[in-house]
Amino acid sequence: MATFIPDTLFLRGKATVLRSPTRPEVSLCRDCLLGELERELPAYSGRIVAFEPDAADFSQYFFVGTDEFTDAGLQPEVGAAIERRLAQPAGQCDRCESQSTWVWLSRGDVPGLDDVERIRTSRGEELCARHGAEKLCESLAGIPEANLFYVNIPYGEAGAYVWI
Repeated sequence: MATFIPDTLFLRGKATVLRSPTRPEVSLCRDCLLGELERELPAYSGRIVAFEPDAADFSQYFFVGTDEFTDAGLQPEVGAAIERRLAQPAGQCDRCESQSTWVWLSRGDVPGLDDVERIRTSRGEELCARHGAEKLCESLAGIPEANLFYVNIPYGEAGAYVWI
């Protein structure tokens, strides 16, 4: 199960509305959540660094824009490493000939969100919006069981999908 709150960002317990009117908060099964993400994510044209969640230990998987990295609790050096990745020139998608907008960092690439050096240096997968969405959904679909208290969709020009 997952609580899907597409148009709201929660930072340190405070809600910020990202789109008005907001769509409702809903509790979804995995298949329905993946259906919503598969529909929403390919339409986002901004840049994303997405971290594969720790399947054994996460309760939220959410997008946070670069302007909110500090307010989201990311350490300054982590935020700087992600911003550096977002600022790199986009290459070609690893799966097709489209321009990449995503960098997918697997748990093998970056085992924890505090591993600044690996965030900076891991190649990751360069993916277009369609293939980035597919990769994120594949990752969530591969987790045998999880109860997510918060999942949103990307907003703004760039940011990161992180887990806690």
